[in-house]
Amino acid sequence: MDSAVIQLLVLAGIAVFLILRLRSVLGTREGYERPPEPLPNGSAEKARAGFDVIEGGVDHDIADHAPSGSPAAQALAEMKRIEPDFHVGEFLSGARQAYEMIVMGFERGDMDDLVPFLSRDVFESFDEIVQLREREGLTVEASFVGVREVELEDATFDDKTGEAEVTVRLLGELTSVVRNQDGEIVEGDPNVIKQQRDVWTFARRMGSDNPNWKLVSTGG
Repeated sequence: MDSAVIQLLVLAGIAVFLILRLRSVLGTREGYERPPEPLPNGSAEKARAGFDVIEGGVDHDIADHAPSGSPAAQALAEMKRIEPDFHVGEFLSGARQAYEMIVMGFERGDMDDLVPFLSRDVFESFDEIVQLREREGLTVEASFVGVREVELEDATFDDKTGEAEVTVRLLGELTSVVRNQDGEIVEGDPNVIKQQRDVWTFARRMGSDNPNWKLVSTGG
């Protein structure tokens, strides 16, 4: 017998053996078999990604600053619904910067620079104190050290007007002295850092073109 024919017979025998072996391991399809159920929309992509995507889950940007389900948390959620780009964490960071700017502007008497950031009532209250110091010949020397604490205390939202209010607790540190017309210190110590606790409320109409939040009330 030709050697080539022998090789073909050997290969054919090996192929038959492998087919029978695979059938015994994997089994065969016979009769009706239930087709695989389709995955829910998007599940294939999620499975390929290797993780589950939870829609409508917890918004940690809110949960990190307000109790879940609280009126404040609901108000913040409404703000974000009107303006998806609004972030509580970024707002608090901005409140920290605004606090330093407003406090130092008030201490130095630079009220004109603060007009865009203060409500009329707050501006008039601050300006009255600044004018009183000027009439008495007093000057303030202040240096801002920093803000140790910034915490959200409350939030409200009026769905009829779109007006949002966010109340923040702040703990600032600064040095401050008040001098009379002769340059003598009548209050404070330039070498002592004092802590100042404030509760400020900022307001803004969500969805407006003006991005500035205004300080509408102050407390301690």
